[in-house]
Amino acid sequence: MPHPPADPATVLTTLAGYGERYRLETAPEGGGDWIAADRLADPASEELTRVLEAERTASGQVSAHATALTVMAVYAGTVTAPALLAWALHDQVLDVRPPNVLLRLDDHHGFAAVALRRPRLADVSRTTPAERLELLVGQVLHEHLFPVAEALRARSRAGRRQLHGGIAHGCAAAFGAASRRPGADVDLLQRAYDRFLAACPPELAALGEMVRLAEDGAEGLFYLRRTCCLFYTAVHGDKCASCCLDSTEDRIAGYRRTLTGGTAPH
Repeated sequence: MPHPPADPATVLTTLAGYGERYRLETAPEGGGDWIAADRLADPASEELTRVLEAERTASGQVSAHATALTVMAVYAGTVTAPALLAWALHDQVLDVRPPNVLLRLDDHHGFAAVALRRPRLADVSRTTPAERLELLVGQVLHEHLFPVAEALRARSRAGRRQLHGGIAHGCAAAFGAASRRPGADVDLLQRAYDRFLAACPPELAALGEMVRLAEDGAEGLFYLRRTCCLFYTAVHGDKCASCCLDSTEDRIAGYRRTLTGGTAPH
């Protein structure tokens, strides 16, 4: 991996260049429209209610568990995505632990913004690559995404396997979306994803598969889910591009179209 940059500002600037999924605001004081991420691990919190209600309204979901599954996939693919890309590109561990993260809701499907209370990197100067990866997995999964999944499960009775499928999908999307940026190093991102997945709890690897596709000179990584987020049960009836209800062949054909200028996958 490249030599780590010296300061968080360099990392944040690099991430923003990969698109809105990876853009992080810094140093908001909270209050107002900002939601503290650490409140979302409490299934009874007002903040979790706000997130679920916003998603239900925006996507037209008609059941609590489908709303929770959609929230989990979007959350994992947005809120912690910058940390995964920072590690992939710079071998740095960006602090996206819940107490350091704030969220602002969108009027549409997803989040309007993600912010860090303090833009800081872990001190990895005396660690090995394996130790840095272990730290990343601990902060992203065990301290952040898994507790949010358990709160959503308690709140909605959504299944743990399906919620973890959303986590696996969201984490894969962090690497996949970056790989499709013009000029991206697809080899580096594929190696980084493979290393990250190997360090995750083994059940996540069984929930989907990353494929590498090339079409008309364009190339990228795409994820094939093996669990369903029930997005299609909303009033719009649309399926996400990675939906396991579609055949692998149909999903790959759809992904190939995105490489040649089609609509970006959900």
